[in-house]
Amino acid sequence: MSMSEPVWRTSTRSSSNGGACVEVADNLPGRVLVRDSKDRAGGTLTFAPSAWSRFVASAKRPT
Repeated sequence: MSMSEPVWRTSTRSSSNGGACVEVADNLPGRVLVRDSKDRAGGTLTFAPSAWSRFVASAKRPT
């Protein structure tokens, strides 16, 4: 597999019953890709690694 191809993984927070499923590919230099696993052809969001890290840290903080 080429390093230019995303390696997708399903979020550990995604439900196993077909609910909200997010896939992330963070193996590409300088970008993190995010997509809906139920609609893989529906588009991909691209984030800078630093922005993605801040988002994940914020999502993990208790409310």
